[in-house]
Amino acid sequence: MLRFHFSAEDLARTRVAAAPHPLWEIAASLHRFQTPAGRWAYAHWYRTARERLREAGLESAVRQFLLPLFPRASYWPDFLTPLEGVSGLEAGLGAILATPPERVTAELATLARIRRVPPHLARLPERGARAELVSVLRAYHRAVIEPHEEWMHESVHAERLRLGRHLLDGGTEGLLGGLGPTVRWHHPRLEIGTYPTRQDVRLEGRGLLLIPSYFCWKGPVSLADPALPPVLTYSLHHEPPRPAPGSASLEVLLGRARAAVLRATAAGATTTEAAHRAGVTPATATHHTTALRDAGLITSHRHGNTVIHTLTLLGATMVSRNMKEAPPGTAG
Repeated sequence: MLRFHFSAEDLARTRVAAAPHPLWEIAASLHRFQTPAGRWAYAHWYRTARERLREAGLESAVRQFLLPLFPRASYWPDFLTPLEGVSGLEAGLGAILATPPERVTAELATLARIRRVPPHLARLPERGARAELVSVLRAYHRAVIEPHEEWMHESVHAERLRLGRHLLDGGTEGLLGGLGPTVRWHHPRLEIGTYPTRQDVRLEGRGLLLIPSYFCWKGPVSLADPALPPVLTYSLHHEPPRPAPGSASLEVLLGRARAAVLRATAAGATTTEAAHRAGVTPATATHHTTALRDAGLITSHRHGNTVIHTLTLLGATMVSRNMKEAPPGTAG
């Protein structure tokens, strides 16, 4: 279990990252190669990621450098996901390069206690070896993360809007209580019961940075060293897709795709998100959102270059009533 202990000052200093953290996304995306768990959620990425790595000549470097350093395990070195990454990829890579050699040595030793570390990675305390690692991380990001950055940024933006509603309705405690089914708020603690190690982090006025992650799947992740600036990286995907109770009724009324678009807007969704969840093209999703808006079921608001769709009271009532009035045998 992982527990964060909050004071009133920590509640005031809790915040949500404004954009995807590129190095946490690299770490989590490498975990997607190491397990089939949740692959449905990343199918559109996974189909092309291996091909892009092959075309970029990165398959060997990923096997030799990245997979051993980012195992899907209870630990990987903290210096690989520095706080500076909130300012962008290059800031994060610069922080990796600037990590004190003694810290790199200590964290590699911790990794070696739980799994074998290839001998060539023992050179990472040397700046030259870390410069090579930084080059591989940059190339990996360019090959398999950058092509999906627009979708990732829209997903994080929609999550911030969702959390903003929790914050407005319930304050910081409402926000902390809305992070997904594996995270529980029990004042004055935030608890992750499924965490693979037992750890208590006393924030002591530092606050907590919440990092919504596109590639993180299910279990939230934090840093191993409690002395580092506290962060919690958690999945944007909370539940697998399954037919909602009463889904047949909405599908009969609206059609399968339009009903899926309507449900997608329940927590706020961009057109791209709605298209992804409904399994249609963005152009088709635009057609459906226009029809739903004209029918008074959703409302749309522009934020910069992004349009966010949310349910109106009528739309929310329709979705809620459709769930409650599901005939026997239709529940998911």
